[in-house]
Amino acid sequence: MDRSAETTTQRGEAGQVSIEAKVSDLVRLGIIGLFAYWTMKLIAPFALIVIWSAILVVALFPMFEALTRLIGNRPGIAATIIVIGCLVLIIAPLALVAVNFADAAQALIGKLWSGTVTLPSAPEAVRAWPVVGERIHDTWNQIVGDLASTIVKFQAPIREVMGGVVAKLASIGGGVLSFVASIMLSGLLLTRAAHLATAIQALASRVGGDRGVGFARLAGATVRNVSRGVIGVAFLQTLLCGLCFAVFGMPARGALTFLVFMFCVMQLGPGLVLLPAIIWAWFSWSPVTAFAFTCVAVPITLVDNILKPILMSRGLSTPMPVILIGVIGGTLSYGLLGLFLGPIVLSVFYELLKAWAWPSDAPEGSKAA
Repeated sequence: MDRSAETTTQRGEAGQVSIEAKVSDLVRLGIIGLFAYWTMKLIAPFALIVIWSAILVVALFPMFEALTRLIGNRPGIAATIIVIGCLVLIIAPLALVAVNFADAAQALIGKLWSGTVTLPSAPEAVRAWPVVGERIHDTWNQIVGDLASTIVKFQAPIREVMGGVVAKLASIGGGVLSFVASIMLSGLLLTRAAHLATAIQALASRVGGDRGVGFARLAGATVRNVSRGVIGVAFLQTLLCGLCFAVFGMPARGALTFLVFMFCVMQLGPGLVLLPAIIWAWFSWSPVTAFAFTCVAVPITLVDNILKPILMSRGLSTPMPVILIGVIGGTLSYGLLGLFLGPIVLSVFYELLKAWAWPSDAPEGSKAA
């Protein structure tokens, strides 16, 4: 009897200790979750800036290492040079294009609201085109003649849509300022890049072991591929197109340059803008000027075929629809910064998901040891 009573008492004490341990664990988890929630609330306004800064650090780190060695192991000076170079080469043209595009769009919206927008009549040269010339000429002039009545008929939905466009245009200035903050923060992070990389690998190892480290390396490689081969090449082509439009005096060059950048990031190329521009140039400019514009615009269209194999460490396996969804979704969700951030984030998620679901097809850096 004494032994059974003692056993029952021990079981009761063990059960009580087990319950107290579980309650203690729940309390600790609750405290950790509360602090995590507060932390996320505090950093949420700066999350996009921090994420884009981290992406810039990953993309620019090889350049930072080479420049640091070149100037005698001075990481602070190397980071400062990179920040100043990014501000001059990226922010200044981006701000000019964004402001020009916003001004042109607001002017067009004002004309649509006032009903004063007009389109030019079809050139008489179109009538001489074989087979379809007469039909295109008449259809064009009919659309021009009915434009005013069409605007009046759909005035309410046009006002509603244009109101949303104006709100998006107003956020362009904030997007440029976010870019400036991200670039300056990336300069600070570059000086601590080695320690940050070690910390990230240690965290990935704690979470997923060797495979977690492989996933971290795969994410870094994907960021570099997309940022150089997609964003970098798109920015270079856009810069060349903007200079070409400015030199030849192309009208609405800010809006056209912005469209070129969007199409290049979507992997559709600048030809969707440059080809209509070339056709317009041959009908509106002198043959000599139009020929010169064509000779400049055609090589710009083919630049990506040369630069992408050079800038990418491996072929970009991310499908174009993933990048397209990232561009559109990022722009609609986060404005100008999301235009750059969306395709990179979705590409990284796609590559990690593919490496996790089909490990046999993943690169060597992402396979488990």
